[in-house]
This record gives sequence, C-alpha cells and structure tokens, in this order.
Amino acid sequence: MELMTPEDVQNAINALGLNIQIRFFDTPTATSQQAADNIGCALGQIAKSLGFMIEDQPVLVIASGDGRVDDRKLAALHNVSRKKVKVASADQLIAVFGYAPGSMPPFGHRTPSVPIWIDDALGRYDLIYAAGGANNAIFPITLAQLVEASGGKLADVRRDEQDA
Repeated sequence: MELMTPEDVQNAINALGLNIQIRFFDTPTATSQQAADNIGCALGQIAKSLGFMIEDQPVLVIASGDGRVDDRKLAALHNVSRKKVKVASADQLIAVFGYAPGSMPPFGHRTPSVPIWIDDALGRYDLIYAAGGANNAIFPITLAQLVEASGGKLADVRRDEQDA
C-alpha cells in the first residue's frame, strides 16, 4: 500500500482553513526527542500520533511527547479489558492511516472517522508540534486547532508516573 506524504498533510491543513505550513528539517524528527531538539521546544510540546487497535478497530491517540499512553485508561474509554488494546503494527498504520511510524500526522488520514483521543496534558502549552507526514516534517498548531481539525476528544490517557 502506498504511503501518504507531507503534501497530503498540507492539503488537509489547507482544506481545514488553517494558516499553517509544514516545516522540514535536515535531521530526523521521528521521535519526540528528535522533534523537540530540532524545534528547540519542550519535549511535552510534541504531539505524537500513535495508532492502536482495540478489538480490531483502529484508534488514534495524540499524546504529549513527554509521557506514555496508559492502555488501561484507553481500554476504559472503550469499555473493554486492557488485553483488547494493542499497539498498531507498522503495516496497520500504513493501511489505516496512510503513514509509517514516526511520521503520522494527527489528521489527514487515509481512513476517515477513526476515533481520536487527545492527551489532555497537551493543554499545558500554548503551541504544540505535530508530525507532518514524513520523518523530518513538523507543523505548529494550537490545542484548540488540533481538537477542531482532528475531531478528537480530550481525555486523560497518560500513564501515571508511579505506573511507568
């Protein structure tokens, strides 16, 4: 299956009427730390888009770069046991969302209407940064813009530090 590109993400941004341009870097931004280092921002300002499969249904979680997703909290949001929550494979990410790990944007996916949960910890920041469809592409966005553009719902999906 063919990968989607930063051009697809920019087209989605433009279609949403957002005045945002994807920025490209000479070095990778595939991990939250790499992205934060390239931008010069706090690790928590990185909005990492993570795919999960819950009872064979895709779900996207947009999490803060300085935390981990708690599969128990995600399971509770879907009224299933923790064992039903699995991290999506690279092949599943490409098939469902259109992007490989380390490049997945928070919207503009191949499959519309996938449930999206947004880590409420991102609310700590005025500006956050999301992947732009390649492992060296990022764009700035406010949390309000992210919620509206993605159709996601804010939730506590963050693993508590004592559970880490």
